[in-house]
Amino acid sequence: MNEELKEIVGALKNYMKMEEESGLQEVALKGLITPVKDDAQAVASEPVYEDRAQYFEKLIQDVKTCRDCDLCTTRRNTVFGEGNINAKLMFVGEAPGLEEDIQGKPFVGRSGKLLTKMIEAIGIKREDVYIANCLKCRPPKNRTPLPSEIVACRNYLLQQIDTIKPKVICCLGRPAAQTLLMTDTPIGRLRGKFYDYRGIKLMPTFHPAYLLRNPAEKRHSWEDLKKVRDELKG
Repeated sequence: MNEELKEIVGALKNYMKMEEESGLQEVALKGLITPVKDDAQAVASEPVYEDRAQYFEKLIQDVKTCRDCDLCTTRRNTVFGEGNINAKLMFVGEAPGLEEDIQGKPFVGRSGKLLTKMIEAIGIKREDVYIANCLKCRPPKNRTPLPSEIVACRNYLLQQIDTIKPKVICCLGRPAAQTLLMTDTPIGRLRGKFYDYRGIKLMPTFHPAYLLRNPAEKRHSWEDLKKVRDELKG
């Protein structure tokens, strides 16, 4: 089993555990395994892109036409991501909400306004970071993403990260942190520490939506963001 497949299966197992309480009985694995090409085939068939912006445009179009899970039947718009593709800092959230689904942009509702303030508080402009979500389509009624949806969408997020190559990733909330770190550890225990993610420093912290419901926790997120700021300066 190759390393990529091991990661996907690991993520699937973690999310299956989290969804057992909600009655999830089975997960569709459509598209999980793809034919393996030899090196000669891969070189011959892989398109060449002049720059990262061109490659991102290709990814955006792939997401817009994606039908790898049932969310394609309920979405208004796909929400690929937004920001500076040369950013040193990347934020990863869970999934689009209602406003994001309407506008096709990440973090534009109440959570987005708070996230903007959080970014500005560490001396950075929102347009200088990159913001994305694990899922590119809104789950109905903003429910927690299903394991099959995480698996179906995960490769898009990995391609975004591999293209941007940020110095630091800040995961906003439990699903984002657990998806990238392949763990079921609660966000309260994950936050506040840096982890290595394929050579990139990763800091989990609370999601802005959680902070709106629990204002007292903002001080913890502020401590996390100060560590991110110091790491970027260092």
